[in-house]
Amino acid sequence: MTPIETAKACAQRMWSQDTASQNLHMQLDLVEPGHSIMTMTVGKTMTNGYGICHGGYIFTLADSAFAYACNTYNQVTVAQHCNVTFLTPALLGDRLTATAQERSRKGRSGLYDVTVTNQDGETIAEFRGNSRTTKGTILPE
Repeated sequence: MTPIETAKACAQRMWSQDTASQNLHMQLDLVEPGHSIMTMTVGKTMTNGYGICHGGYIFTLADSAFAYACNTYNQVTVAQHCNVTFLTPALLGDRLTATAQERSRKGRSGLYDVTVTNQDGETIAEFRGNSRTTKGTILPE
């Protein structure tokens, strides 16, 4: 398989078991080696006491995009550390896009940046994730 075919096959396998992302109605719009784009619409059950999107949902969208980006090499990879900076609120009905991009991948460690924007292109949050490759593969060898 080519690297893009491997990335897509890994994503398809992961998606088939990813009930968390599916139950939040996320969509995986693009996956390539070290890169992914996921989208989600802010629903009523995602708003907090201020009427804005709860940060945990924004983090979850970014974390899911991070997961798909770092699992494109057929090696089981998990989050080792993540942080997020919220820049502006997301509102009910906003269509959020999380774009994950690999910055570094050496040995068992990776570094990924995820930018979350709304439908107007405004940056909602910036997320940085450190990944760690574990034993095993996503696809049978």
